[in-house]
Formats: sequence, structure tokens, C-alpha cells
Amino acid sequence: MVSFYVYLAVIVGGASVLAMEILGTRIIAPFYGSGLYLWSALISVTLAALSAGYAVGGRWADRGVRLGRFCAIIGLAGLWIAAIPWLRLPLLAIAGKAGLRAGVLITATVLFFPPLALLGMVSPYAIRLQAASLEVVGRTAGNLYAVSTVASVAAAIATGFFLIPHVGVYRLVFLIGLVLVATSLLGFAMEHRRKAGLAAILILAPAAVLSFRAAPAHTADPARGVMAVEQSAYGEIRVVDYEDTRNLIIDGGTHSIVDPGTWESLAPYVRVVDIAKEFFTQSGDMLLVGLGGGSVAKSFSRDGWRVDAVEIDPAVTRMARRYFGLDSTEAEVYEMDARRFLLTHNWTYDVIVMDAFGSTSIPFHLVTTEAFRLIRSRLLPGGVLAMNLEAVGWHDVVIRSIAATARRQFDHVVVLPIVEPPDQLGNVVLLASNREIDLDLNLPIPRDRFSPAYDRAHAWDNRFEVPVAGNQVLTDELNPVDVWSDRVNFAARKELHAVWDKRGVAW
Repeated sequence: MVSFYVYLAVIVGGASVLAMEILGTRIIAPFYGSGLYLWSALISVTLAALSAGYAVGGRWADRGVRLGRFCAIIGLAGLWIAAIPWLRLPLLAIAGKAGLRAGVLITATVLFFPPLALLGMVSPYAIRLQAASLEVVGRTAGNLYAVSTVASVAAAIATGFFLIPHVGVYRLVFLIGLVLVATSLLGFAMEHRRKAGLAAILILAPAAVLSFRAAPAHTADPARGVMAVEQSAYGEIRVVDYEDTRNLIIDGGTHSIVDPGTWESLAPYVRVVDIAKEFFTQSGDMLLVGLGGGSVAKSFSRDGWRVDAVEIDPAVTRMARRYFGLDSTEAEVYEMDARRFLLTHNWTYDVIVMDAFGSTSIPFHLVTTEAFRLIRSRLLPGGVLAMNLEAVGWHDVVIRSIAATARRQFDHVVVLPIVEPPDQLGNVVLLASNREIDLDLNLPIPRDRFSPAYDRAHAWDNRFEVPVAGNQVLTDELNPVDVWSDRVNFAARKELHAVWDKRGVAW
């Protein structure tokens, strides 16, 4: 029975490690974003914790092994993991003051290092428990590490493909903690061979079920303006109503903001993207990459354009239709990666709008020389590319580099700035084409600073070009755009949190 229990414990421990590493991205991303630093922090903390656990577990095992101590290690890891849903928010409030990079690392370390280090102790301790003699220690170690790794693989697939979208992040974390605690209690009962041990499990089981139901779960709360919360395969998606606006929030970053009464977009960049229409005497075909709440699709469809949209996340499409009034007649939506769509569909368009770049990160494979070459091939002669980007200032390195990269494939590239003053966080629209980017007619003169025409006129009047010389051209092989977008991510989240914290929206 002890041998069976040791294998069971190793399987549960191995599965928990990979599941927690994946869940860590969903626990932290809504506050910090799911960019390069989050993944680096989680992977680093996981490896460091396991290394520490292996070393300490091996030393403990050499001092003499007891099944009770083995069970205690597993139980302590389970208790810490079960507490993570409650530890998260206070820790984020403290660690967030340290900045994006330090805050991510501090949060990942405090939440995940202790339980993962304890789980790292399981394998060497299990080898010492299981190995009957030195002659079979190699085989024993190999078997235990094999079943642990297989369990990790199965847990990774189950967590990402099935459990997160259907169970929820925080309840799943709590459930993992409960499974580890239950595994620990089973071992204690086996060690003492007492009915009291089994009775304790029977008593704790209903309590665990009740606790699971009470575990924190981020769900819709219309009274606080949170109209919907969904964990998709790509991120946490929220629909939040705030001061007569409806907002689409993906991993903590705002992707759409509209008037819920008219569905009119309140994001200035949508009006600036409309400038692309002015280069054509009549409506044509438009491809939208990145659906969001559907504001850009609605704008073009309203003016008679036929719209195809590519959105990688089906949950975003559902949110756009249910909460942002997107009608099926306004856009034909294809749910796949944008570059894959461009590779597999040879359709051509008058206008391509790239709107897949949020503050969290920029999909690096959509801003390289190879990507722009593919985009150019999908534009009709005289076609126009419009790209919405977010940056800290008009001349941010992100803007300069992407514009210089686009210039390698297009004869003309113009940057249309939106935010004032020029060194602040805000959107910038890039226009690229092999035709002259100039308008034969003047844009409507705005009545005042708050009229819809102001953003378009301001952007057009302040347009500028970026030279290729002196700016890094991005390629599939060399592309530091994830690193550059760090400042954008931090600035955007600092501003966003200040707004939502006043509203009392929990992250």
C-alpha cells in the first residue's frame, strides 16, 4: 500500500506543478498583462523553486524517511495553494508599487515559490521511500520521474484545453490545493492505520466541498458594473460598465470603449482609422485583424463596406455580439490567427486594418518584414493598410521601428498621432500604401475640441514620416518589440488601475 501511495503522491504532485505554472499566468495577467516579463518570471520562479525543493528534499530524505513527513510536505503545499485566491489581491496591491518588472517577480515569487519548492521535495523523498536497495535506486528514480512527467503533461493539456474555460481559474487553484491536502490526509491515515484517520477524511470531504463553493471566483457582478467575466483559451475577458460607457477588458487592458445606448465608439483611434476610407471614391472590401468589441467593423459596415474580420479568440467574438451590438451582417468573422489567415486565404482587399495590438503586448509575428510583405500581397493596387498602435509618445521606439519596418514593403508610410501632449500614453495610427498618402479633399473642420471631427483633423494635421535609417527593422528572426512594449504596458495599467480602483472593480 505504501508503494501505491508513493506513486499516487508523485502523480498528484507532478500534475500540480504544471497546472499551477499555467494558472499563474491567469492569476497575475489581469493586473500586469501576459507579456514577456510575466512568462519569464513564472518560468524562473518555477525552476528556482523546484531546484530548491530537489536539494532540500534530498537532504531530508538522507536523514531518515517517514511517511508522515512525506505527507506533511504534500499537505503544506496544498494549504498554500488553496490560500492563493485570498492572498492574491493584497499582494498585488503591495507589489504593484514596485513597478512592472519587479512587481511581476515579487508576486510570482511570493505566490508560487513556497508551494512549488515543497512539491519539488516530493520526488527525492519519494525515491528514498520507494527504493528498497541501492541496486534498484536508478530504476526507482526513473520510474518515479517518468510518472511525474507524464502526469505533468496530462495536467498541462487538461488545464489549458479544458479546465480553465469550464471550471474557472480561482476555483481550479483551490481545487488543486484540496486534492493535495486530501492526498496528504490519505497518507496519514495509511501510516497510522487508524479508523480515526479515515473518519477525518470523511468529515473533511463535505467541508472541502463547501469551501470549494465559497472559494473566490471572478464572475459577473452587474451591481458593480461587471457585466461579464470569461476565461477563454487566450485570456481573461471582462465587460465593464463605467460612467455611461461599456468597456471590453482583455487581461486587464482596455480594447473597446463604447456608448452602450448607441454602440458608438468613444475611442479616438477608431475615428482616425476612418481616414483610410477617404482614399476611395466608393466603399469596397475591408479586412479587420482583431475584432475587439467590433467598433471598427461597425464603422466601415455603416458606410457600405464589406467587412471580413479575423479574431483568434471565439470568446471575444461572443462578447462583441452579446454586449457590444455587433450584428452578423456587419462582419464575417473568421476565428484564427491573423497571419495564418493571410497565408491560407488569398483574398485581396482595398483596406486592411490591423487592430490586434493592445497595451499588454504586441503580437511580434504581425509587425515583421515578413508579415508586412504578406499584408502587402493581400492589398489591391492602391490599397491602404491602417494600423492602430499604443505607445508612450508620438516618437516611441515601438512606433519608429514598426514604421521603418513597414517602409521596407510600402512606398509610403505616414504616422498619425492622436494623444496630446506628444510625450504621453496614447494611440497612434500608422497608414501604409504604395500610393501617395495624401487627400484631395480637406477633412471636416471640428466645431470644438470634443467634436468627433477633432481627432481626425488633429491626427492628419500632425502626420509625419519615419525614416528607415537609424531605426531597427523587425524580422521574424530578430524582434525585440515585446521588450519595448514594457513601458507602454506599465503606463497603460497604471492609468487603468487608477480608474477601476475608484470603481471598486476587483482584479
